Amino acid sequence: MKGKSNISKKDKPLTIFITGGSSGIGYQAILKLISLGHNIILPCKNIFRANEVLTNIFNQSPLKLSKKGKIYTPIMDLSDLKSVDSICSELKKRLVKINVLILNAGLQYTGSKIPRMSTQGIELTFAVNHLSHFYLTQKILPLIDMRNDPRIIITSSEVHNPKSGGGKVGAKASLGNLKGLESGPGFEMIDGNKFNADKAYKDSKLCNILFARKLSNDLKRKKLSIPIIAWAPGLVISRDSEGFFRYSRKYNQLGQILFAFLARDILRITTTNEKAGLLLANLACLNKYNKPSFNYYSNRIISSGKFIFEKTDISNDALRDDLSDNLWELSKSLIDKIIR
Repeated sequence: MKGKSNISKKDKPLTIFITGGSSGIGYQAILKLISLGHNIILPCKNIFRANEVLTNIFNQSPLKLSKKGKIYTPIMDLSDLKSVDSICSELKKRLVKINVLILNAGLQYTGSKIPRMSTQGIELTFAVNHLSHFYLTQKILPLIDMRNDPRIIITSSEVHNPKSGGGKVGAKASLGNLKGLESGPGFEMIDGNKFNADKAYKDSKLCNILFARKLSNDLKRKKLSIPIIAWAPGLVISRDSEGFFRYSRKYNQLGQILFAFLARDILRITTTNEKAGLLLANLACLNKYNKPSFNYYSNRIISSGKFIFEKTDISNDALRDDLSDNLWELSKSLIDKIIR
């Protein structure tokens, strides 16, 4: 990942809607994309976060030297389905057309023994990482501009796969028969078992890929040519207090510090927000990723400090059509009960 970015700016700027862009991987991807002249729709949880992000972006000296795309920061809280509904209605009224939809936001609060709940009473990991993105996609699809390289990108993780390095540690990803989801609001785990924060995250990443595959198949049946890309950025641990692990630190600060030191500084099995952000920007822009149907890419570590980004196999559960069909229908049914 050394040297200049290999992103090629398109003749016509893209309009890119991205969740999880206020920090970490998403924020770094936005810096790249804006510098290329692409226009960003970056929903933020509240006005304070939106102002902070805008200030940070406008203070970036590299961007001052290049043509900048526009950025729009509407308010959207992924822990509230009605907030998702509201922003989509606003975009529809504005007649906004979107080229690239990036579902990048992800939440993990490993270390907590008690489940946190969304506004609608859904366990927060599932609500933010899967259900709100599922709903957002349904609402955004009519706004996708088919004329200018459309694609949908979903940030998942190798931990969805019990055979992967991270997937082997602790409880394994498994949705069972979706008993928890079937029971409706208030469930702790998708499989109906007792809450486990680490497994909740792994399960949500499995949901991301099942959703991506099902979405791709449905679009194909409707003869809509929109590439669906799921990807795993690798283990990213930043040196600041932001980034992906900011929630988990609240529950086990010492453990997180020791883990970060071992993984990042001793074993060197982590990547940076900047490098992962460039990968995400590449996925949004490069022609080589404009492949039909569903594709999954992973930033795999091949030796200490060295990674390779390539198309990778998904887990056996992620390949199950029955599981993707059931997850889709139960997610839709749950949303229908909440949004009337």
